[in-house]
Amino acid sequence: MRKILMIIALFMNITGVMIIHAQDAAASATDAGGDEHLPLAKDMYPQTEENEGDLYHGLTRKLTFDRMIPPHGLEVTYGKTVHIIFPAEVRYVDLGSADLIAGKADGAENVIRVKAAVKNFQGETNMSVITEDGSFYTFNVKYADEPLLLNIEMKDFIHDGEAVNRPNNAQEIYLEELGNESPMLVRLIMKSVYRENKREVKHIGSKRFGIQYLLKGIYTHNGLLYFHTEIRNRSNVPFDVDYITWKIVDKKVAKRTAVQEQVILPLRAQNYVTSVPGRQTERTVFAMSKFTIPDDKCLMVEMYEKNGGRHQSFAIENEDLVRAKTISELKVK
Repeated sequence: MRKILMIIALFMNITGVMIIHAQDAAASATDAGGDEHLPLAKDMYPQTEENEGDLYHGLTRKLTFDRMIPPHGLEVTYGKTVHIIFPAEVRYVDLGSADLIAGKADGAENVIRVKAAVKNFQGETNMSVITEDGSFYTFNVKYADEPLLLNIEMKDFIHDGEAVNRPNNAQEIYLEELGNESPMLVRLIMKSVYRENKREVKHIGSKRFGIQYLLKGIYTHNGLLYFHTEIRNRSNVPFDVDYITWKIVDKKVAKRTAVQEQVILPLRAQNYVTSVPGRQTERTVFAMSKFTIPDDKCLMVEMYEKNGGRHQSFAIENEDLVRAKTISELKVK
């Protein structure tokens, strides 16, 4: 009887050891499988400790230096204001921390004023700005008791290759009102139309009191329309422009009433004219969203003189719009 009990006990010990080995093997297999599904990209982002914050799971590509937009250095203080003048209207400003306060200067759309909200704040923060022409500017900001530069003018730069280490798409920032068109390309197109200075349209304009207001051309590109206008002052008295309106009105009442009119607002203007001296000529290129005109309506363009009565107006019909010249025929540089 004692021999039988010893045999049973020995059998139970052997079985327990086998179960433990099986469990260890299963756990090892599970760990190996998990590593296959979550590879660590340490070879692309090397580090000394895994809790540093730059450990990425999965396939990760490291950003190289040539994709970086180098920031400008900017010093601010608590008792003085730093003004930054940009080449175009500011559309977006982002501050890296509450240590800074910034905003547009009153009455100036292209000037940002910046100062420290906290005296002697430690460390460094940043600020980013996007302008109407699609340019992106970034600054690293730190506190200084006496900033070296209090008034800064940002140049209207265009990517000039590797010399400035800027990505090729650094200026390709799209704005909602321009749709799929790049603001930089819109500006280049308006400059090209202005530089070419061709008179493609010869039958639209007005002439009164020694002032002549002409439509020289209509162009189209990627959902936008471009209108090239010219003001000729044949008198000796300067002509000061108060404002210019673009309205779609009924043909029968275009000159007498404003009933059922649709106002068209220009999106951009190249060389917007506010004054034309005597015996001189000025031109402007307007960019607008694409539109068409019903047969019983026309686009009425009206220019009003400031503190005067030498107002000018002319009408554009739909058949003139549909004959707009494509920009591809111009040399856009």
